[in-house]
Amino acid sequence: MKLDNKVAIVTGCSRGLGREIGLCLAREGANVVVNYKEASQQAGEVTELISDIGRHAFPFKADVSKYQEVEAMVAKAIKEFGKVDIMVNSAGIHEDSTIAKMESSTWEDVIAVNLRGAFNCTKAVLAYMREAGFGRIINISSVVGQTGSAGASNYAASKAGLIGFTKAAAREVAKRGITVNAIAVGFVDIGMGQRLSQEMKDNILKQILVGRFGKPEEVGYAVVFLASDEAAYITGQVINIDGGFYL
Repeated sequence: MKLDNKVAIVTGCSRGLGREIGLCLAREGANVVVNYKEASQQAGEVTELISDIGRHAFPFKADVSKYQEVEAMVAKAIKEFGKVDIMVNSAGIHEDSTIAKMESSTWEDVIAVNLRGAFNCTKAVLAYMREAGFGRIINISSVVGQTGSAGASNYAASKAGLIGFTKAAAREVAKRGITVNAIAVGFVDIGMGQRLSQEMKDNILKQILVGRFGKPEEVGYAVVFLASDEAAYITGQVINIDGGFYL
């Protein structure tokens, strides 16, 4: 129980990778705020699963791109649990288009959720973490933010920006007992990874050294580690969970 009685907010926790991260944290003893934007039924299911594990959880609807909604979510977490120890910024969207054909709104929507959302959530929890002298902020980035991807300039830019944001934030808060790290996720067999065509999957697999897509819990385990006391001397880092995907 690495995280016994710690309190975590996980954005985008109702589905996909965020769901698995929330469950992994709960299995290690954390109480979890299950953030969602639209998938209320799935958020309720995740909350029930966490309760079955024996931890406390509640769902909270908030659009992470809107600071006032994030602020309300953090205030609710403080009211319910008295603190916030862990902030996992995993909410993300993917709207693909070539640059030539991309509408400004498509660019802005992805940046708003993937990058501004992480800023909003980090800003909202910092005052509480500073006062406590402890905090773990973990940003879910992507290998696409390191390599680029044709037809996904908005997504790549948001995930690259998240890496820069992680390093800058780590410099600001390290002396307050708060660590800020990022995980650059490769191709995982969940969410976006499941929506790829078989041809695309076959091409990607040729570039992954271990020869398979990742399992969602493998990302969850990395989040647990970064959230634990054992990772107190790790900050401003980007950990790749990608099976050896190099370009």
